[in-house]
Amino acid sequence: MSALSDEALCGAFLAGDAKAFGQLFERHRGLVFSLMRRYTVSAEDAADLTQQAFLRALEASRRVFSRFTPTTPTPFRSWLVRVALNLAKNHARQGLRWRPVLVGPVTDDVAEAPGEGAEASLERTQQGQRVRQAVLALPRRQREVLTLRVDGGLPFKDIAETLGITENNAKVQFHHAVKRLKADVAGETQ
Repeated sequence: MSALSDEALCGAFLAGDAKAFGQLFERHRGLVFSLMRRYTVSAEDAADLTQQAFLRALEASRRVFSRFTPTTPTPFRSWLVRVALNLAKNHARQGLRWRPVLVGPVTDDVAEAPGEGAEASLERTQQGQRVRQAVLALPRRQREVLTLRVDGGLPFKDIAETLGITENNAKVQFHHAVKRLKADVAGETQ
């Protein structure tokens, strides 16, 4: 049995099949989690935001999907990514306003590779933190395009549709983001 398209699942959900939205959740959960992870400190926060994004999508789905007809397919993935990005950006803004107080030991979710010593593990962890800080320092549009391309694995066409920009603009923003990240990370390691 072949998998139904997002459009078919949206149609089934509108027709009353609640399981169809569950299939959309399973299909796109990894993408949304990857996007959320870029905007959060911990994997737990990213998982919570992923659930919130799908809840918001579920609450708004009937209103949004009803605007589409069989001749105009529902761009579910692009719409979901937009919902997730808005939620992630709001979370990041609140994080700047309200700094959380750490109660337990600080870990960076980086497991030591087999046979790797403590020094190499520390170096890898520090490199990951430098890259994360460099990504956060990117201009907003470059960070969004980079996140959608690298973490979300979206093609430039979908990125452009999601962000309301041209495909060429998405490519240019990505190029500048990568160039700046290389320079920033290389400058910190020298």
